[in-house]
Amino acid sequence: MDRRQHRRTGKTAVTVGLVVGLGACATGCGGATAEGAGGATGDNTVTFLTRAADTLRSTGTSKATTSMEMATGGTRVTIRGKGVYDYDRQLGRLTVVLPQDPAGASEHRPITELLAPGALFMKNRGAGVPADKWVRVETAALSDGNLVTGGATDPFAAAELLRGTRTATYLGKTELAGTEVRHYRGTADLATAARAASPGNRASLAAAAKGFATAEVPFDAYLDDQGRIRKLRERFSFVNDSSKDTVAVASTTLLYDFGTPVDVKLPRSRDIYAGRIAENQPAH
Repeated sequence: MDRRQHRRTGKTAVTVGLVVGLGACATGCGGATAEGAGGATGDNTVTFLTRAADTLRSTGTSKATTSMEMATGGTRVTIRGKGVYDYDRQLGRLTVVLPQDPAGASEHRPITELLAPGALFMKNRGAGVPADKWVRVETAALSDGNLVTGGATDPFAAAELLRGTRTATYLGKTELAGTEVRHYRGTADLATAARAASPGNRASLAAAAKGFATAEVPFDAYLDDQGRIRKLRERFSFVNDSSKDTVAVASTTLLYDFGTPVDVKLPRSRDIYAGRIAENQPAH
């Protein structure tokens, strides 16, 4: 058994704190077979999936919708996001909407997130951060590489995770939002993905490979006839150091309206908050 399945790190607690704080309410596949997109068969299916990130980069831009579900202690939290992404520049902007708390209190203000190589910027993060300031997080310093922390997985990082595809099975054609897609189910290895990733995501994925309870990530990928990811669902698990429970997280990314104009500008240094952040305090 892979020793990584039992690895616990101190940084994992930071990940749990950020995600639970955002939510504010959480206390095998066999070898590749059959036809793939573009006529890929057999081992070609794995190769096809490992190139999905390159296909997105050549496509340019798209709109994105994200959903992150976390189950822990019998409670399920879903955090949703929507925005745009530039795959060539690896820059994105998402508006992340938080769920109501268990008491039915009014919804928290949406968090604006800017995604960049090696960094996550958040506005309306709460926890005492001034309303006009951004919080900057180095993604490589997070035990999950920001695959989970922000409440939304960076769309390009999610695609680059497929570079670590070990096994994949083609499950047939289906329709997604009026577009015919091909459905693949498989398992990717984070460490392998990190070695093959672009420089902007390499360190973050390497951190995730060490920080999660297991470096193996089951996925379901839906690609169109051009090899572009239309839907990608990835499942992560990590150990909550405070309770020693394994936390299961499912991240779903939908990509559409390819070629849409995207203009993402990162915050200026003077607009970034330099004070201390209370990790477990929910955004308001």
